[in-house]
Amino acid sequence: MRIKSFITLLALPMLAAAFIASAQNASPVGRWKTYDEDTGKPRLIVEVYEAKGGTYAAKVIDTLFAPNAVCTDCKGDKKGKPIKGMVIMWSQKPVGDGSFEGGTILKLSNGKEYKSKARLLPGNKFEVSGCLGPICKHQTWTREN
Repeated sequence: MRIKSFITLLALPMLAAAFIASAQNASPVGRWKTYDEDTGKPRLIVEVYEAKGGTYAAKVIDTLFAPNAVCTDCKGDKKGKPIKGMVIMWSQKPVGDGSFEGGTILKLSNGKEYKSKARLLPGNKFEVSGCLGPICKHQTWTREN
């Protein structure tokens, strides 16, 4: 009996660490790599963070295609501004089971904003969708940290 108790005590820290890692990955908060929809090459590093009212947003931390890129096709106050540091997704509300809805996403290649939804996928992936009516385009981001 003593050996079983000892083994159980040794296993508890490992189980706790696995639980904590799993809980951390149940949140979209963190750094994600995005990919070009045409070439599949890495394009941006974005940071998803908790914003006002328990919603989630994402801002560009780094541009992998051009270090000083600006949003030439953006409208309003984002036009001509550096992409690095720009918020490109906002107001994503958690709806349970790793899914988020009600947000907006900015497509940098055309400067247009789309209704957005997202969901966490196994393997440290985050599927982000931009929708125009019932038609949605999906992009899968991969977790950096």
